[in-house]
Formats: sequence, structure tokens, C-alpha cells
Amino acid sequence: MSGATGFAAGPPAVGLGLWKIERDRTADVVAEAIRIGYRHLDSACDYGNEREAGEGIRRAVAAGHCRRDDLWITSKLWNTYHEPSRVRAACERTLADLGVEQLDLYLVHFPIALEFVPFEERYPPGWVRDPAVPAPRMHQIEVPLADTWGAMERLVEAGLVKQIGLCNCPVGVIRELASRARIAPAVLQVEMHPFLVQEKLLRFCRESGMAVTAFSPLGAGSYVPLGMATAEDSVLGHPTVQEIALATGRTPAQVVLRWGIQRGTSVIPKTSRLERLAENLDVESFTLDDAQMRAIAGLDRHRRYNDPGEFCELAFGTFFPIYD
Repeated sequence: MSGATGFAAGPPAVGLGLWKIERDRTADVVAEAIRIGYRHLDSACDYGNEREAGEGIRRAVAAGHCRRDDLWITSKLWNTYHEPSRVRAACERTLADLGVEQLDLYLVHFPIALEFVPFEERYPPGWVRDPAVPAPRMHQIEVPLADTWGAMERLVEAGLVKQIGLCNCPVGVIRELASRARIAPAVLQVEMHPFLVQEKLLRFCRESGMAVTAFSPLGAGSYVPLGMATAEDSVLGHPTVQEIALATGRTPAQVVLRWGIQRGTSVIPKTSRLERLAENLDVESFTLDDAQMRAIAGLDRHRRYNDPGEFCELAFGTFFPIYD
């Protein structure tokens, strides 16, 4: 990649994903996660719970469970703030909600630019311009990703964020952006699990010097309540995963998360169940052998649950593919 500066270390191997954690539970979950040892928190404007996450961070720091500098905090620029003049204000709103002065990582959430929605009108703004009309739709605007990226680079220069990166971007988008960037993307966050292995993308990032964070690392679970997957889509119930869990004396979730870590990615499982927090964190005290790693990789179905080319049309009245 041209235009790259040197990369600092990537995020800790296991983080807590805050997507779909209920607002009234977020502060408690975040505070407890930090207390038991989580140091990587993955947030976003669109999740609608950054203020509550900030309260959890404040509690944990006040209780002496960590210092701010011990935490890796990621957030994301939402689609409605892609115009360069909007980027800094969006970042500053996230910083204020989280109660921190600097993010460790700020990501472009999707390579999708939508019409601006003022904070005072609706925050987080969501996907559609006007949810009150009979047929709500997304309102796309023409903003080159390189222009948005230039404003992201200025956040680094202003000291508001340490690193910048991308979410939900295929190789072609990354190549094009990197060819124009002064600061190359440090991290790519993408959906990645045993039913969506994405080996070529992972290799590309590894050879390009980009760290990779796998979201939805356990697969279908978060998408079942949304109607985007069924219980039968769960990789955790697959016989191969079950057999490896039995052989290693671990749970299926721990096996799948360990597979992700051994591939060289960080993983950000979501849970609002306090008993699962410790289970998901305890994945570095065992290893999978080569045969087990190959067996899990062999489950690949190229099954993407988080696909704007499908859900945008179903939920937001707009066909908007970003993957082939």
C-alpha cells in the first residue's frame, strides 16, 4: 500500500462488541466486562448506546479496575456523516458520549454515504432519511470515500484518534483508497466466522500490514432475532465444532473464538449475559491443532449475514449492494 505510515499494535485479541446490547444494560455490562479483564471495547454511533458505554467506562475507572490508557476503544463514523465537513463533529459527539478525549481507533462504518441528519433532529440517525413517511428510504449522496478518508486523517493529526480504519469493505475498495491515502487504514473490521472464512481477504490484509477484527465471530446468533438467520444457521451446533469442543474440554463458542484468534484476527463477540463474558474472554489458555483449524475452516459456506445488498432493500426500501 502506498502512502502508509507505520502501524502501531492492533487491538487486543478479544473485545466486547456493543452492537445490540440494550441501552439500559450497557453500563452494567461494560463495567463488569472491564472488571473481569476486558480491555477492548467495540462501539459505534449507530449502536445507540455510546453514552451508556461511557458510563460503564467511568464506573470501571473510578473503581480502580483500569486506567483509561489500559483500554482500547473503537468507534465508527456513521453513513450520514461522510461529507468531510461532518466528520469531526461526528467524532466529537462520540468522544463526548463515551466520556473520553481520544479514541484508539475510528472506523468508517460502511462505504455508504447518506444524506446528513442533524444531531438535534435524530441521533443516532439510522439508515433512512425520514422514518415517518409511508415508504422510508435511504437517501444516497455522492461523496467519494477518499474525501471522507481525508477528513479521517485530519482527526489523527488533531489528536482526536490514534488510528483510523475501515469496516465492511472488499479488497477493491481498500486498494483504491490506500492508493490515495496519506495515512493507510490500520485496521479492517469485517464479518468473519467459520461459515464466512474469507481467506483471501485475510491474506491480503496480512500482506498489506492491516490488522483484522472479526465481527459476528460466532456467526448467526445476533441475526436470528432480526430475521436475517435461523437457529439452524448456528455454527456452534455444527458437529465438527461440537466434537472439537468435547476434545478440548471447551465450549463451542470458545472453540470458534480461538479459531479466529489463531488465524491472526481479533474477535469482538457480543453478549449481554454476564456469565458469558468470562467464557468469551477465556480463549487464550488453550490452542487448536492444525487438523482442528483446518476442520473448522472447512465449514466455509460463504454465508454473509450482514449484507447491505440484502437487508437495505428489505428493511429500508433501497437496493444497495457493496459486495459482488
